[in-house]
Amino acid sequence: MRNWPRSLASRWSGLLKLSFVTLLSVLIAPAAFAQAGGEANLKLPDLSSVNFLGVDGHRLLMVGILFCIFGLGFGLVIYSRLKNLPVHRSMREISELIYETCKTYLITQGKFLLLLWVFIAVIILLYFGVLLKYEAARVIIILAFSVVGIAGSYGVAWFGIRVNTFANSRTAFASLRGKPYPIYRIPLSAGMSIGMMLISVELLIMLFILLFIPGDYAGPCFIGFAIGESLGAAALRIAGGIFTKIADIGSDLMKIVFKIKEDDARNPGVIADCTGDNAGDSVGPSADGFETYGVTGVALITFILLGVKNPTVQVELLVWIFVMRIMMLIASAAAYFINAGIAKARYENSNDMSFEAPLTSLVWITSAVSIALTFLISNLIIPDLGGDGTQWWKLASIISCGTLAGAIIPELVKVFTSVESRHTREVVISAQEGGASLGILSGFVAGNFSAYYLGGSMVILMAVGYYVSTMGLAEAAGMIAAPVFAFGLVAFGFLGMGPVTIAVDSYGPVTDNAQSVYELSLIEQVPNVQSELKKDFNIDVNFERAKHLLEANDGAGNTFKATAKPVLIGTAVVGATTMIFSIIMALTDGLTVNVDKLSLLHAPFVLGLISGGAIIYWFTGASTQAVTTGAYRAVEFIKANIRLEGVEKASVADSKKVVQICTQYAQKGMLNIFLAVFFATLSFAFVEPFYFIGYLISIAIFGLYQAIFMANAGGAWDNAKKIVEVDLKQKGTPLHDATVIGDTVGDPFKDTSSVALNPVIKFTTLFGLLAVELAVELTAKNGPLTHGLALLFFLVSFFFVYRSFYGMRIGRDIRKQEVGTAD
Repeated sequence: MRNWPRSLASRWSGLLKLSFVTLLSVLIAPAAFAQAGGEANLKLPDLSSVNFLGVDGHRLLMVGILFCIFGLGFGLVIYSRLKNLPVHRSMREISELIYETCKTYLITQGKFLLLLWVFIAVIILLYFGVLLKYEAARVIIILAFSVVGIAGSYGVAWFGIRVNTFANSRTAFASLRGKPYPIYRIPLSAGMSIGMMLISVELLIMLFILLFIPGDYAGPCFIGFAIGESLGAAALRIAGGIFTKIADIGSDLMKIVFKIKEDDARNPGVIADCTGDNAGDSVGPSADGFETYGVTGVALITFILLGVKNPTVQVELLVWIFVMRIMMLIASAAAYFINAGIAKARYENSNDMSFEAPLTSLVWITSAVSIALTFLISNLIIPDLGGDGTQWWKLASIISCGTLAGAIIPELVKVFTSVESRHTREVVISAQEGGASLGILSGFVAGNFSAYYLGGSMVILMAVGYYVSTMGLAEAAGMIAAPVFAFGLVAFGFLGMGPVTIAVDSYGPVTDNAQSVYELSLIEQVPNVQSELKKDFNIDVNFERAKHLLEANDGAGNTFKATAKPVLIGTAVVGATTMIFSIIMALTDGLTVNVDKLSLLHAPFVLGLISGGAIIYWFTGASTQAVTTGAYRAVEFIKANIRLEGVEKASVADSKKVVQICTQYAQKGMLNIFLAVFFATLSFAFVEPFYFIGYLISIAIFGLYQAIFMANAGGAWDNAKKIVEVDLKQKGTPLHDATVIGDTVGDPFKDTSSVALNPVIKFTTLFGLLAVELAVELTAKNGPLTHGLALLFFLVSFFFVYRSFYGMRIGRDIRKQEVGTAD
């Protein structure tokens, strides 16, 4: 397996070399016009030229580094506390085995990321070094910060896995006491540790670039960093999503085939499933969250430097944006402690609790604190923007629209995915008489309705932001296209509860793993375990009670995993408008020429709008096909090797083989998808610049609704199964089988295709910044050759699109199976 990426790359190296050699032969020509380079040529203004609260902007933001260090410390303290929580040795051994398989997976993915980075590095080197003839130092900076971006996504993902594999066994052990509060508190603490660490690292890197890199080099640093973290997030999100659902489906189907219990230790797929919970639901979201916060910040910085001409106003807005980012850490930490105090008072000694209730209150408390601090900070930092003393509350109101969305959207998601939801219960009711068929149809209904309500809520809040932006912002700030800036601020506001959004998203994989750790530990079969638990931990254990609590908590984890997904995809789409505006500014020379081509009357623009949908639906199919083929191979192996008689648990060798199958098909699927998207971006940018603008708008809109539909349909199917298991206690029945089938359909919906659309949209838009500028340069030099390259790149892209199904098929022939006859 270790040599698999290398052999695959060598197999296709001839075609890839042809593409790059063709590109290199064109790029040796000198640059055509001085304005090329776009965002990488941007220069930051002198932050010390403007005072805030008696301190210049540079010194004020230096204080922000201390808050980042506080955030890092916060995360590390919780990490240490989790590590030192009591845990039975049998559970600790399982969680450490899961961590070891996760380490193997991450190391393999790290090598794979380096392979993917080569493609980006070649384009950066050729474009900036050969075509634009940047000095070597600047090219090296862009390349170096692209590596920093990848390392950031990769590093926080690694931290997330380590924290979660501590928390899963500690949560499983805490269930033995029979109280619900500890098994709520531990996963949430783990999530906050990841959230605070993630946001602090990302902000620290951004502040370093802003404060310590010379102004004329900062543009390349930001662009390189954003592209790197976007690449890292896309790779880890897509590959992790494929891995986890191969393992999940392979493990779940054994419950139907062999009528065994959930997480049966004899099932070789369970360890892979636990690894997948971390690979897909911890690594992916951590990297995705890291990239989301970084890219949104880079988009706003770019807009301020392109769309605002007054250097003083530029400084005011830049400092304000970064102070607001620091405020996110403070608001989330404060809300966490407030909510923790309330939850402890209400639930610490209770025998029953709604696991969703304190998570919901945390989101709303964080939203309220964030909005209050937004208005306070805005009044202090920009009380008089461009001579207008009212803009501070108007800008604060726009951000608050996004912050409010971060609370409203989870509530709407729960309407369609919660175990208390009428839509989710409708899935169960349908399956009671109609089996898996009607249950699946009811899940489709939930997903489609959710797209209407969530999409409508985003439109309303963005419209409010737009309306406020028309109240003098353009005049006060001397700003071009103020509504676009407002949309970027709404996306920024989505992230106003950053650490908490990551925390509730990370809650799910811990609760899911905790169930598995409990079963795999075989703690009920440990000799004299009851007396041991009483003697060593003073626990009077009730095993059935412990399992019930873990299952109920997993339902809450499923719900809140679902709530974070639309927030991140919404941020990608709303924030993409700001990044697309950067491209439009370059193509129209500051909205002074070619504006008429951004119109339905310009045929290439319309064709681009249509093309985006094709890519989104292909991507959905390609990622699902990778899961389907991998799951088939996993099921095939498990069915052939599972031992149900005479053994207590599956062999480590068999478990590792399932992990190997998952990793192989995750990487194979990811490589097809990445290269198809990479060359499609180059191809469409080379066709015609305004065709490419239409394409970017299209993938954002199609991607938004496709992702919402798939995520919430999958969430409804997942929790329908949980209702049957926990509320109805009908495991092993035909109804349970029907909901398990629905859940396996929903697995790639909610955890593979939908969640990966977020980084794919942002990567395409960011990489598009370079691709379209490259195309404009080459068109000015040799138009026919540019179109020839567009065709070449399209053929390369189509090759990988073709391979994403025909190269990933399970088999060529349908096997004839013997059919028994009734006696």
